[in-house]
Amino acid sequence: MSNRLAQSTSPYLLQHADNPVDWWPWEPAAFEEARRRGVPILLSVGYSSCHWCHVMAHESFEDGETAAYLNAHFVNVKVDREERPDVDAVYMEAVQAATGHGGWPMTVFLTPDAEPFYFGTYFPPAPRHGMPSFRQVLEGVRAAWADRRDEVAEVAGKIVRDLAGRELKFAGVEVPGEQDLAQALLGLTREYDASHGGFGGAPKFPPSMVIEFLLRHVARTGSEGALEMARDTCERMARGGIYDQLGGGFARYSVDREWVVPHFEKMLYDNALLCRVYAHLWRATGSELARRVALETADFMVRELRTAEGGFASALDADSDDGTGRHVEGAFYVWTPEQLTEVLGEEDGRLAAQYFGVTEEGTFEHGASVLQLPQQEGVFDAERIASVKERLLRARAERPAPGRDDKVVAAWNGLAVAALAETGAYFDRPDLVDAAITAADLLVRLHLDEKARLARTSRDGQAGAHAGVLEDYADVAEGFLALASVTGEGVWLEFAGFLLDHVLVRFVDEESGALYDTAADAEQLIRRPQDPTDNAVPSGWSAAAGALLGYAAHTGSEPHRTAAERALGVVKALGPRAPRFTGWGLATAEALLDGPREVAIVGPDGDPRTRELHRTALLGTAPGAVVAVGAEGSDELPLLADRPLVGGAPAAYVCRDFTCDAPTTDTDRLRTALRTALNG
Repeated sequence: MSNRLAQSTSPYLLQHADNPVDWWPWEPAAFEEARRRGVPILLSVGYSSCHWCHVMAHESFEDGETAAYLNAHFVNVKVDREERPDVDAVYMEAVQAATGHGGWPMTVFLTPDAEPFYFGTYFPPAPRHGMPSFRQVLEGVRAAWADRRDEVAEVAGKIVRDLAGRELKFAGVEVPGEQDLAQALLGLTREYDASHGGFGGAPKFPPSMVIEFLLRHVARTGSEGALEMARDTCERMARGGIYDQLGGGFARYSVDREWVVPHFEKMLYDNALLCRVYAHLWRATGSELARRVALETADFMVRELRTAEGGFASALDADSDDGTGRHVEGAFYVWTPEQLTEVLGEEDGRLAAQYFGVTEEGTFEHGASVLQLPQQEGVFDAERIASVKERLLRARAERPAPGRDDKVVAAWNGLAVAALAETGAYFDRPDLVDAAITAADLLVRLHLDEKARLARTSRDGQAGAHAGVLEDYADVAEGFLALASVTGEGVWLEFAGFLLDHVLVRFVDEESGALYDTAADAEQLIRRPQDPTDNAVPSGWSAAAGALLGYAAHTGSEPHRTAAERALGVVKALGPRAPRFTGWGLATAEALLDGPREVAIVGPDGDPRTRELHRTALLGTAPGAVVAVGAEGSDELPLLADRPLVGGAPAAYVCRDFTCDAPTTDTDRLRTALRTALNG
């Protein structure tokens, strides 16, 4: 018999709809039921592609005896962290403060007033490695609730007060300057892994936002050290097991510092961010590897994550059937020498093993290897390798595929729109630009209501019930701004303006300029979540700063620029001390220091000279530059106003703060203008 989760649009909640646990979604009725019964709430938070969420579900939530105990003594609430990032953020902050670490599944016990008093993540079914069993935890919490209720209430109240005291204001803090960005670069240099690329040790996550900062810093300053860190990290990841050498796309992270063995889930947000980073690396260096990876990652997103409605699904699971009915992490992706020979024959099997670093000992589990590129590709016959890859990819497609979380998250689709629009424009792939436009159309049609308020998610053409958070407004606006620059269609700038007006009115603290992750009129939790640090994606705070700055450059809007500058105060405070976690904010600060540049291309749509100037402008490396293209006299985009042709020919105007250099009709001069500082 299905529980209350059966009507959800969240694939993660639907995975639990047939559990014997009497689950509730996060809703007022669940807390009313806890008050009526006088019992605490078990809050369990996870997401559909989370490996250990599946493990705990199988061990505990599918177990009849455990479920009976839960149903008797708790009201049980299940939350998809991707659908409700606000709920996740508030209680994860409490978990990390109490235990020193966090993760998913997140297990929190609450009073009926939603105040947390006991925390954890994964709990095993039996005591293990110093961890209590889940049943022991449940019995301990039940006993404390029954026998020491006043003590529980005191602990819960203290936690809520402590969380309330963490609110960030940064009132009056100046915007980051050149010295702040230089100090951030120095901090990254200290944490850089010169042997393997990336930052820190294992587990090692793709530092996409930090690389964007490094590339912008290179463009503004010419720093060879910043370029080396960005280029070498990208090459190490692209040649490692974290990158899918057959099908393209990146896994979530590497469990080791060498990028060899990934945690195999593939997330839309990682691939959107990394697609854009590799495209920008190619733009800066001409690297053929960067070009290949950008295009393969874009093709992966379109091929494997695109939904029937034209949006992009959230993730592919790490686990899949290994052919014996068992769900095993990485089963879809790993190979043994024998499997290579079976598909390719003995001679090509040996070649593939050498090319991809597949050994008898294996680099993963049970003698299997994750495919890598340990050697330079130039020593192999390109046509033969292409044939090998094609045959292996076809054979892999016959394996049981990982599950797909096909809910469409607004923020991550905004990131995908930006990546696909730019990659398509750079590499003359109009199909990728079309995919970006289709996804943007879906966001407008399905996620935006008549007041331009965003729904966080949709699935199967149905908008979810939960309101968009700051990152949704900011990242979707970022995608629309990229589309405006690539297509020259003013409607995307207009939609970005609608979203950013909501940011100014509903997410910004008027007194300090600080940003909140939820709107002022959103559901009130025990704390209004607020986090300026980047994690797997740009924080809503830094993403909003970037989109506000870009919109101001397009339109000359002083309120949007002022809001961006005020928001960047937190980067001045945190960036030099924690550059790994403020990468997007630092990248936005680079754009602010550079202007950012405003580029207007004026000329007839069908004129090849217009197209060449437009493409040259898009390939300019000036940090955060915005581009407008259109016919003389067009009112599609504000940057085109009063921009005439030059001698009857298409022309480019490069400006900063709406003060322009002399226009040019020459692509080489335009290219130079976007690689050097403007006069004055």
